[in-house]
This record gives sequence, C-alpha cells and structure tokens, in this order.
Amino acid sequence: MRIHLGPDHDDYLAAAITDGGATVSSLEDADAVVWYGSAEDFPALPERVRWVQLAYAGIEPFFRAGLVDRTRVWTNASGVYADNVAEYAVGALLVGLRQFHTAVAANRWSKDRIDPLVRPLHGSTVAIVGCGGIGRAMIPRLRAFGVEVVAVTRSGRPVDGASVTLPAHRTSEVWTMADHFVVAAPATADTDRLVGAAAFDAMPDTAWLVNVARGNLVDTDALVDALRAGTIAGAVLDVTEPEPLPDGHPLWALDNCVITPHVANTRSGLTATFAPTLRENVRRFIAGEDLVARVDPSAGY
Repeated sequence: MRIHLGPDHDDYLAAAITDGGATVSSLEDADAVVWYGSAEDFPALPERVRWVQLAYAGIEPFFRAGLVDRTRVWTNASGVYADNVAEYAVGALLVGLRQFHTAVAANRWSKDRIDPLVRPLHGSTVAIVGCGGIGRAMIPRLRAFGVEVVAVTRSGRPVDGASVTLPAHRTSEVWTMADHFVVAAPATADTDRLVGAAAFDAMPDTAWLVNVARGNLVDTDALVDALRAGTIAGAVLDVTEPEPLPDGHPLWALDNCVITPHVANTRSGLTATFAPTLRENVRRFIAGEDLVARVDPSAGY
C-alpha cells in the first residue's frame, strides 16, 4: 500500500502511515492520499487513487471546489478534535458568564460595573446546535457544572446525557428552550445563517452564544444588531464571517463580544492530534475494513 502525503512532509503523519502498514510514496504511484493542506492546493488525482484522507473535520472548501467525488472513498477528521473544541466551548461560556473578558479589558478594579453582569453556569440549560462529536464531548463537561443540555442533531435520535434531543428540522424551537447556545453544526447549505435575527429575538436577553462551527452559521449583521441592542448578553466567537474579521469591523468594538483567532483546535497541534486516527484508518484500509469518519457526498460532510 502506497500513500502520498501532502502538501509537504510531516513527521507525525509520515510515522502514522508507516506504523499503519503502508509506505509514503509519490502521488503518481499512490493508492491513497493524505492531505493536510488547503483545497486550493489540492492536486489532480491519478485514477489509481482509491482513498483520500483529509486532516480536517470541516471540509466545505473541498466541496465548494468540486473536489469530493464519488469515484473514490473520502474520509475527514470528524470527531478527532472534539475534546479540544469541547474544552474551548465550555471555557468560552465561563468567560462570558463570569465576565473574565470585561475584567481583563478594564485592567483595574471595576466591581460596580462587572458584578451585576456576572451569571452562574451551574443550574442553566445549554443548547448544543449540531451535537456531534464536539457536542457529545461537551456534555459530561457541562453536566459536571450542573448544566442541563438540549441537543440538536440531524436525525433527532436521543443523545446520551442530553435532557432533550431535537431533529435538525426543529432547530427553530430550541431558541426558547435554553439559557445559552453553542453552535457546532457542520457548514452546509441548510445551516448557512442558521442563527439569525429570529433566533436572537427568541433567546433570553441573558443568553450567551458560542460559535465553534463556521462563521457563516451565524448571521453576522444580525449578531451585531443583537449585541448592540442587548437582545442577547454576549457572544464568544472562534470563527467569523468573514474570516479573519477585518480591522474596523463592528464586532471588534463591542464589549460583549469575545473573538479568538480560530484556535479552539490549533493549527500548530493539528497533525500530532490527528496522527493516531490516520494510523488506524491506514490499518483499516489495508485490511478492507470500514474507515473512520467516511464522508457522505450527498450530506456535504
């Protein structure tokens, strides 16, 4: 079994390929491709390539570029980074509710200002919109804080640890069912601007929104309006639309918006985190077994 690794050599991924039982090869000789680069740099594939492994959980740029075909098997990294992102999302809720960001920005004793804004996480209900691997990793962490969870999934099948699970076509109902909201759904045509003005109007005015999915799942203009008007209490965004958010954008000026530079799962640690899953998929491919995180072209992820 010969596997091409691109766009460059990576020690963690190369070791995973060889430990899984394959050899690293040129693209021309490859039976499979492991790619941790961008969709823009993705090479034309020889017909002999039967499997493509992408190192990302969100692969919408590859769909937009028309790269994901049905002539070969594609897999992504769905679930691989769930613990990293779940940890970020729970921390983001604590940052907003406990007003850490306001205290840091003030850089002085501001008790009269900050004290009335602080809210507890315990005793609240958090809705996870797109409760896949990340959401499922969040649930035990949230329950440790005494939080009830409402889950939204594509199918609506009950999620362990969630008090209520709704199918995706009933997402509009969730905005009145929780105190705070985490967006973790895949980016598809159905989820574009999933969280808009109607959703913000339905949320409690004490709600915090955390987005760890993709920026376009939240209507940015509607979010600016909601934050300015106090329709919701605040937002923590690890992803934005556009991304990166340009200097001078209204969100930068809002005290109740915290923006981090897409670091819920860091690029610098990506290949080390992904390597064990790659090793397992290489072993499975050689053995003719089902692969982890197989992409469904019709679903878009």
